[in-house]
Amino acid sequence: MNRIILGGLVVAGAVAAYMLVPRDEAETVANAAETETAALNESMVTISLPATLSDNAKIGQTAFDAKCSSCHGANAVGQQGIAPPLVHKIYEPSHHGDEAFQRAVAMGVRMHHWTFGQMPSIDGLTRSDVATIISYIRELQQANEIF
Repeated sequence: MNRIILGGLVVAGAVAAYMLVPRDEAETVANAAETETAALNESMVTISLPATLSDNAKIGQTAFDAKCSSCHGANAVGQQGIAPPLVHKIYEPSHHGDEAFQRAVAMGVRMHHWTFGQMPSIDGLTRSDVATIISYIRELQQANEIF
């Protein structure tokens, strides 16, 4: 009998608590959770896209979209909490030359400029594939005055 009364009190308390929470406050809590999740997937930089891409960069864009964009975002703008933008001054040619990109894909990268953790090596890309991806990234960088 005591269990039934206790169970009834628990249910009544839960219903009362639910009824006391204003609807817009409950929606605000739900919206905050959605916003937080969306923020993790937001791009980190806003860029200008080049009017045209070279043939190599077009091939590189296709390879980038297939192998890199899930972490580095569409057009290499990075994703909060996931991976850095490659259209960024840190990755300009004088600081991260083309071979740095080749090595990153082949061997992975230990965390050093950003706090995203280690980048794993990426399977299924040849040096030639990576060269076209680099062409794509460099053309995006040039369109954004990162030389």
